[in-house]
Amino acid sequence: MKRTRTILIADDHPIFRKGLAEVLADDPALTIVAQAADGETAWSLIESHRPSVAILDVQMPKASGLRVARRIREEHPEVRVILLTMHDDEQLLNEALDAGVHGFVLKESAMSELLDCIHAVLADKTFISPSLTDALLRRRRQAEALRRERPGLERLTPSERRVLKMIAHDRTSKEIADTLGISPRTVDTHRQNICQKLDLRGTHSLLKFAYDHKSSL
Repeated sequence: MKRTRTILIADDHPIFRKGLAEVLADDPALTIVAQAADGETAWSLIESHRPSVAILDVQMPKASGLRVARRIREEHPEVRVILLTMHDDEQLLNEALDAGVHGFVLKESAMSELLDCIHAVLADKTFISPSLTDALLRRRRQAEALRRERPGLERLTPSERRVLKMIAHDRTSKEIADTLGISPRTVDTHRQNICQKLDLRGTHSLLKFAYDHKSSL
């Protein structure tokens, strides 16, 4: 017998939220455990219920879906995140993937794509609305080009890569240390190792590299 997976839906439009709930009700393997109309309530309910999947609207009152997604990645990475958006925006897609989002679905196609998206992310796959395939392919090409330009990226340890991604999001050494549960001195050591492996020189070279290539790291 399949294990029931729990779902949280957060969207500030009650009619749209009701429509999503009706779509999910057709799948007996899924149970909606909570609904929210704003980002702060969504986060509180995620803390309480720890759902298998959190479905978040990008634009919500009090806290955006992206903001909630970033907090989930840091504090409850076991929760799969699906972002819903009205905008076919490549930059937003890149920000979502950088935030650790597992699914990215356009609202106009959510009713037909959401169930497929949920089952994909539960299987540890990434699901992007097919209409955004070109943007995803460009992202992959940019990442491959960067690896060719900086082969040292392949030599970074998992910890060094996590630090590099957090630097790309303007996090200080203290903030990185607090998030990863390590000392600021260890973060500084990671920074030095990253600079050495990527052949980066100069006071701000690491920050500039991380920021310029944020979507490809």
